[in-house]
Amino acid sequence: MKIDLLGTLRKKNPIAFNISNFVTVQDVANGINALGASPIMSEEKNEAEPMVQMADSVTVNLGAFTEGQLEQISAVTTFANQYKKPIIIDPVAVGAVDYRKERCNELLDQIDVAVIRGNAGEIAALADVEWNAKGIDAGEGSGDLEEIAKKLAKKRNCVVVESGKTDIITDGEAVVRIYNETDLFKLHVGSGDMLSSTIGCFCGVEHDYFEAAQTATAVFDVAGEVVAKSMPKPLAGSFGVQLIDELHLIDTKTVEKYANFE
Repeated sequence: MKIDLLGTLRKKNPIAFNISNFVTVQDVANGINALGASPIMSEEKNEAEPMVQMADSVTVNLGAFTEGQLEQISAVTTFANQYKKPIIIDPVAVGAVDYRKERCNELLDQIDVAVIRGNAGEIAALADVEWNAKGIDAGEGSGDLEEIAKKLAKKRNCVVVESGKTDIITDGEAVVRIYNETDLFKLHVGSGDMLSSTIGCFCGVEHDYFEAAQTATAVFDVAGEVVAKSMPKPLAGSFGVQLIDELHLIDTKTVEKYANFE
């Protein structure tokens, strides 16, 4: 794992273009900025091309879109492919709502993506594996999580990051597991969105997206775990604020010391 990519990111200060949902956009922007990248957001189709041209990566969150916004997303991702900018997709709740799954698959059929980041229910839905998703939560299922992630990675020829108690990162063949975690991630709405945007930041400085996704996930997970362990009791509201603080403070030595992966 290239943990020293954290230093590279802060030196290069990549521009991370995000199409976020209105629920978490501020956390996403603050998280990117705290980490050392430069966030830029847009919901306007007419500026899609110049936005993509200036960006180093494009992260698309499908948490709260309209049909009109799908036109912008289609334009942005088409330009991202044209200008060879990595695309990260966060397929929020596609396992729970058929409409979202259909629109997400339509988008994925049209473009090449670098990384798909979702929970078990979302990844299973896109991999056409039966799963009982619950809203934005992972829900329950009996399938092999690693095999499900690998199936989607092969199907879409991309890296898949499957978030959960153990985060699974795969390119369809190799698998990396990251064990750093805290239950506070589940209590802070937006943690998953922030992870997706963090992956986008690292993909903006590393063309090996499998390596970029590993490092991004380790940095984010360690930051959350460090904050959780410093709290005398679990405070969901304070966790979100302190997570952003820790993304600013975290360094390579801290990640190397605490990252638990194989």
